[in-house]
Amino acid sequence: MQTQDIPATNPVHHTQKVKKKLSELINHLREDITKVNDPKAEALFETIAEVLRGLETAFTDYEKRSEQAWE
Repeated sequence: MQTQDIPATNPVHHTQKVKKKLSELINHLREDITKVNDPKAEALFETIAEVLRGLETAFTDYEKRSEQAWE
């Protein structure tokens, strides 16, 4: 089910929109790693991408109610 098919009153409508933006930012950071020539900047970008991936996973877990906290 796509975001536009979900009513705006449903939290999943919003979690999917945020996940899309997180995914775009993760991809941007990973692309930038190949564009810079500074190991510290590369490590920073990769660390941030991993943290954002964790947030993306938290939204997915919420949507699927796959964690005890979301049951």
